Amino acid sequence: MSDAIRRAVEVLAPGGVVEVRALAESAVHSGYFDDRTELAGRAAVLDADPEVAGIYVTLNPVNPALLARRANRIKLRLTKKDATTADTDIVRRRWLPVDIDPVRPSGVSSTTAEHDLALATAEKIAAWLSEQGFPAPVAADSGNGAHLLYRIDLPNDEAATGLVKGCLATLDALFSNEKVTVDTANYNAARIWKLYGTVSRKGDSTPERPHRRAKFLAVPDEIAVVPVERLRHLAGLLPKEEPAAPKKGAGIDLAAWLAGHKIAVRSAKPYRGGTLYVLEDCPFSAAHKDGAFAIQFANGAIFAGCHHQSCGGGRQRWPELRAQFEKPKQKKPRGGELSSPPVPAPEQDEYREKALAVLKEGDPLGFLLDTFHREHVGDAAVAKCLIMSLASQSIANTRGLHVAISGKSGKGKTHACAAMLAQVPEQYRLAGTVSDKALYYNNRLCPGTVFLFDDVSLSDDLQELLKAATANFRERIEHQTVTTDRQLRICTIPERCVWWLAKVENIGDDQVANRMLTVWIDDSAEQDRAVLEHLKVSEARAPGAVAVAEEVHVCRAIWTLLKERLVHVIIPFATRIQFSNAANRRNPGILFDLIKCHALLRCLQREQVPSASGDLCILATREDFKAAADLYASLNGVTGGQETKLTRNEAAALMTVVAMGAPVFTIKQLQQAMGLTYYQTRRIMNGYVNRGTTYAGLLEKCPAVSCVDATVTEDGCGTTVRRREHHYFFDVALYRNWSAGAAVWIDEDGDEDGDDDDGYTMAADVHRMYTAWCHPQKGENGEGSGDTLHNSTKSVSHSTDVHQDRRAQSKQRALSPHTACVCALENGVHVGAKTAFESRISAVPQESPSLGDTTRCTPVHPGTSPLYMVYPTDYIPLPVPKNEPCHVCGSRPTSSVLRGKEQYLCYACLKKAKTPAKVLPLPGLLDHRTFERAGVDLGRCTICDSEKAVYRSREAQANVCEGCYARLVREWNREAGVR
Repeated sequence: MSDAIRRAVEVLAPGGVVEVRALAESAVHSGYFDDRTELAGRAAVLDADPEVAGIYVTLNPVNPALLARRANRIKLRLTKKDATTADTDIVRRRWLPVDIDPVRPSGVSSTTAEHDLALATAEKIAAWLSEQGFPAPVAADSGNGAHLLYRIDLPNDEAATGLVKGCLATLDALFSNEKVTVDTANYNAARIWKLYGTVSRKGDSTPERPHRRAKFLAVPDEIAVVPVERLRHLAGLLPKEEPAAPKKGAGIDLAAWLAGHKIAVRSAKPYRGGTLYVLEDCPFSAAHKDGAFAIQFANGAIFAGCHHQSCGGGRQRWPELRAQFEKPKQKKPRGGELSSPPVPAPEQDEYREKALAVLKEGDPLGFLLDTFHREHVGDAAVAKCLIMSLASQSIANTRGLHVAISGKSGKGKTHACAAMLAQVPEQYRLAGTVSDKALYYNNRLCPGTVFLFDDVSLSDDLQELLKAATANFRERIEHQTVTTDRQLRICTIPERCVWWLAKVENIGDDQVANRMLTVWIDDSAEQDRAVLEHLKVSEARAPGAVAVAEEVHVCRAIWTLLKERLVHVIIPFATRIQFSNAANRRNPGILFDLIKCHALLRCLQREQVPSASGDLCILATREDFKAAADLYASLNGVTGGQETKLTRNEAAALMTVVAMGAPVFTIKQLQQAMGLTYYQTRRIMNGYVNRGTTYAGLLEKCPAVSCVDATVTEDGCGTTVRRREHHYFFDVALYRNWSAGAAVWIDEDGDEDGDDDDGYTMAADVHRMYTAWCHPQKGENGEGSGDTLHNSTKSVSHSTDVHQDRRAQSKQRALSPHTACVCALENGVHVGAKTAFESRISAVPQESPSLGDTTRCTPVHPGTSPLYMVYPTDYIPLPVPKNEPCHVCGSRPTSSVLRGKEQYLCYACLKKAKTPAKVLPLPGLLDHRTFERAGVDLGRCTICDSEKAVYRSREAQANVCEGCYARLVREWNREAGVR
C-alpha cells in the first residue's frame, strides 16, 4: 500500500515538512518527513502492526525546523520529553477539514449502515456547500465515517482559527443529528488527520463492525481554493448574537409552539445558551425534507430558516413560518383597504424535485423551449422573448422585459402566447380584455403576474398605465380614488408584472414600443407547412395520447422556484460590451437585461458572490452574453424590429420594395407585389387612426421612404384625365444604413492598429491604396488612369511632415496593388500561407483593370473559388491522384474532392488551407453594415480562419467571427471620423 499512501501524502501535504503520528494501544509513534517516498515506506510498516489503531499526518504546513526532531524516521514509543507538533508550529492553514462520524459507542468501528449514513451525509453537505459557492472538495472514506477537505489559504492566527471554528459550528448545527455528527473539534491548526491508504482499527474487527482501510473517494483534477468571502458567509450563516428580545408578554415557547402546530422535530441541541431544533420536514418548500431549523435563544427570541439555497440559504424566516401556521381571520375590505391575495398552493413534490434537477444540472432554457414546441411549432425567437420576460421578474436589478408580438392574422400569435402562458403557474396569469380600472381593483393580482392582451387596442389610459408599469417595474403602481361614501381608497397594481401584447399591427404609442421586446411571428411558407404537419399528427392521436402535462407541471414548478427569491445578477464584463448603434438608449439596457435573464435561468449553476444586502448574487458568464447577443441580433433583423420598431408587415413591405428595385412606386404597385388589399397596403405606408389612437406607418418610421403628391395625366377614349396620386420614393443606400441592425460584441483587445497622434495607421494607408486601385479616377475618355494609385499614395504620404520615414517607406512599397497589400501583410498582419485577403489580391492580374471589371477581387481561373472558402474538413482524400483541375488554383493533379460535389482540390491548396493564420481585416475591404448575425453554423471565420464565424454577408460572400467583426466596426468608425 505504499503507493496509495504516497499519493495520499502528495494530495494532503504537497510540499514541506509533515509529521506522521501513529496511535497504538499504549504508545505513540512519531516522525517528521520531507521525503515522501521514505514516509510512505515507514507508514506502510506501521500499518502492518495490528497494535496500531490509526496512522495520521498533519494537514497544515509545519515549521521546517521541526524536521530535526526525527528527520525522515519514526521514533517508537515517545516519552514525555518528545514533543509533537503544536498549533504554534503551523506555518499557514491549508485545509478546512470536515469530519462526519456516525454516532456509536466509543472505541468501536462503525457498522455498514452507520458507515453508509455518514457517507450519505457527506454528499448532502458537499452538495449544499456547492450551492453556497464552494468548489468541489476532496472526498474520502475515513474507515468509519466520511471526510470532506476544502482547500483554503489562511494565515495561522486567531482570526483564521475563529473562521474555521465558525464554519464547522454552522455545519454541525445544520447537519448533525442523533445518528451522525460533524466534529467541531477540528478547528485547531495542528490537527492530525487520517492517512489514507492505512487501516482504521477501533476495537476488535467483527463481522458487524469490521476494520476498514481509509481511502480517497474523489479528488478533483484541480483543487480550487475556497474564497475567504465564502468562508465568512458560511461562518456567519447562523445568528451568532441573540436577536432582540420579544416584547413583554409576547414571548413564545418554541417547543410548545412547534408541538401545538404539529411540526415534527428531528432533534434538539444546545446552541449559544438556547436550543436549536432541527425540523423533520421543511415547512418552507416541498422540494426537500431536510434542512429546516428553528432556534430559541436565552432571551426568548426566535430564529427560523432552512439551509437550502432555494429556501433562503439560512436567512430569517420566522415571521413567515409563524404567519403560515397562524393564519389571521380575513377582514372584510373597506374604504382604503384591500384584502390580501390568496396564498398559492405549493407544487407537488415530484414536479418541484424535477424542476430543481433541471435548474441545477440541466438546460432550463432548452427544457422550457422543448415543452413550448410540443404545443407550438417554430417561433423559437418568440418563445425565447416570452421566457426572458418571465425570467426578468425574478431579477433584483432588472428593468423588466415586456414583449410585443406582431404578424399577419391567423399565423399563430395567440397560440404561441397561450402555449407559453400554460407554463406559468395559474395564480400569475391574467389574460383577456380588461380595463385599466379593473386592473387596479383586482384583488387577486400578485407580484410577478403576466398580463396578456391578445389583439386588443390599448386605450389611452391603458397605454399610460403600461408606461408607468414599465418605468417603475420594481415598484407598485398606486391609484387613489374616492368611494361612494367619500372615503379615500388606494388601489394598487403589484410590482414586477410583465405585459405581453399580440397584435397584427402597431401596438400604438412609440414610447410604449420603445419599452418592449419587438418580435415577429413566423409567417413563412415553410412555417405554414410545418404547422400543417403538426396539426395532422395532433388530429391523428388517440384520446389521452398527448403526454405533455408532466412537462408543463415541471415548467410551472421551475417558475415557482425562481419566483421564491430575487437574484441580483452582476455582468463582470459589462464595460467591454460594445454596440455598433446605441442611438436608442433603451436597447443597451434591454441587452443587459437579456444577459441577466439567461444567467437567472442557470442561477444554481452560476458562481455566487457575497452581497451586502444578503440577497443571492450571481455572476453572468460569456455563455449568457452569447445567448443574449444571438437573440438581440435576431430581434434586430431576422425575427424582429427591435431597433427599427417595424411590424412584420412593415418589414415585409420594405423587403418587397427592395426586391422591386424601383426608386419610385405607388400603393397599387406595392399592393400587387405583396398580395394585400389596397387598404392594408395604404395603412402600412401612411399609418392610420383608430379610436383616437394614431398608429405610425413607414412614412414616419423609415427615413428611406418619402412621398410626394403628384398629378397624373392619362389619355383615353379621346379624353384627357388628370388625377392626384401619391408617389413614394425609396433610397436603397439610406435604407441599408438604417436597417443594418445593432450588433454587439465583447471588446477583447481594444485598438490593435497602433494609432499615432496624427491618426496615421499602416492599415489606413493600405486602405487608401486598395480603394484607389479598385476604384480608379476616370480620365477624359472615361477610362481608368493607371497613375491613380501612385498619385493617391503620394497625396497620402505627403499629407503631413510627421512620420515621413514610415510614409515614404509605404510609398516605395506601393509599386502595385499586389506589392502594397503584401507589404502590409508583412508588417505585422500575416506572413506565410495565403489568407483571405492575400489570396484575393495575389490572384488579380498585374495590369490595371478597366473600370467596372469585377474580376479584380476573384481568382484568375474561371469558375474557381477563393482559398478562404476552403474548409479542409469538408474534403475527402482520393485513393489516387486525379487529373482534374483544382477549383482554387486550376493546377493538376488533385488529391481530394469536396463532399457531395465534383470540386477537386490539389495538395498545395489543401495544405495552405490547413495552415493557421490570423489576419487583421483592413478597413474598406469589408463593410460591417452588410453583415448580419446568423442562427446557423457558418464554419470558421473567413478572415482569421481560426475562430467560429457568427456574422455573414451574402453581398460580400464572407463569414466573420466576433473579434473580426469588432475590428471591422472600429475601422469603419475611424474612417468615418476621417471622412
